[in-house]
Amino acid sequence: MAEAVHPEAHGHAEHESTGVDSRKLGMWLFLSSEFLFFGALITNYLLYSNRTGFNIYPREVYDIPFTSVSSFVLLMSSLTMVLAHNAVARDDQPQARTWLFATAALGSVFLAGQVFEFTEFIVHYDMKLTTNPVASAFYVLTGFHGLHVAIGVFMLLSLWGISRFKGRLSEEKGMNVEMVGLYWHFVDIIWIVIFTVVYLIDAARV
Repeated sequence: MAEAVHPEAHGHAEHESTGVDSRKLGMWLFLSSEFLFFGALITNYLLYSNRTGFNIYPREVYDIPFTSVSSFVLLMSSLTMVLAHNAVARDDQPQARTWLFATAALGSVFLAGQVFEFTEFIVHYDMKLTTNPVASAFYVLTGFHGLHVAIGVFMLLSLWGISRFKGRLSEEKGMNVEMVGLYWHFVDIIWIVIFTVVYLIDAARV
C-alpha cells in the first residue's frame, strides 16, 4: 500500500481545508487587514480635506512632478521584485541577490524622497503634523505607508543577506521571496491609490 505523503514532507505546511500554503494564507489575511487600515486612513484624509477654514492644505504645497518621479521609482521596484522571484525559481542565486538589492535600493530612494518632501513642507511652508487636522491626516497616512516601505526594505536586505552569507534562498520554509514579494506589491498598490486620490485628484481642486 502506498504511503501517504504529507504536505510537510515537501516543506509546505498546507491549510487542511483549503490546500493553500499556510504562510501564503496568513500573508493574504494580513494584507487584507492592511487594505482596510489604509482605506480608513485615506477616508480620514478625504473627510478633513473637504472641510473649510484651515490655514493651509497639503494640496496647496504638493510638488506633483517630484512626487511623480518618486512614484515611478517605487513602481519600478515591483519589476525588480518580479525578476528576483523569477531568479529564485530558476535557482539563480547571484541574479536573485542582484534584483533583491536593486528592489531595496529603489525602495530606499523612495523613502529618501519622502523625507525630502516632508522636510520641504515643514521648513518652507510651515505645515507640521500639529498644524491642523488635514495636515495631521496627511502625515499619518503617508508616514504609515513610508513605515511599511521601510519594513519591506529591511525584509529585502534580510533575504539578500541570507543568500549572500548562507548560500541560497529557500522557497520551502520560513520567510521567502514569494512572501516578501506579495508584501512589496501590496506596498506599491497602496501607493498608487494614495498618489492618485490624495495627490493627483486632491491637487486638481486647487
